[in-house]
Amino acid sequence: MKTITKKILIDRIAESTGMKRVAVKQVVQEFLDEVIVELGDGNRLEFRDFGVFEVKNRAPRIAQNPKTLERVPVPAKRTVKFKVGRRMREAMDTSDGQSTPQVADSTPPITATAAQAESKIHVEMGPGIAGTIRSESSTHEHETLNAR
Repeated sequence: MKTITKKILIDRIAESTGMKRVAVKQVVQEFLDEVIVELGDGNRLEFRDFGVFEVKNRAPRIAQNPKTLERVPVPAKRTVKFKVGRRMREAMDTSDGQSTPQVADSTPPITATAAQAESKIHVEMGPGIAGTIRSESSTHEHETLNAR
């Protein structure tokens, strides 16, 4: 699985739109900053056909240290749940070697393999709002990436 960074996306957008890379970077960063601010305020973000970001509160619980079997309290925390939208879901369903979905506007189609498709993404909200991104696949395997 290939990792695509924000820089790569900015370069692609700048190339396809003919805009300067600096301007695209500023717009993309401002968008991401606004998403963080709105989620930090507890607001729900809905992007039609892409998906919905929603803040959820997790109750405190008791966990167990697997090495020592000691019971450990886990405090309550806020997380962000992402629910995949229609167009992304269709792109994930048709990307197993079949043709990609056709889009009415000039937006390029989304391509990915079925193995890369994740139906839910949870972002744990820490003191600095941005925290850890956890993806849960259908086999409940967890990947952890540091969010910026």
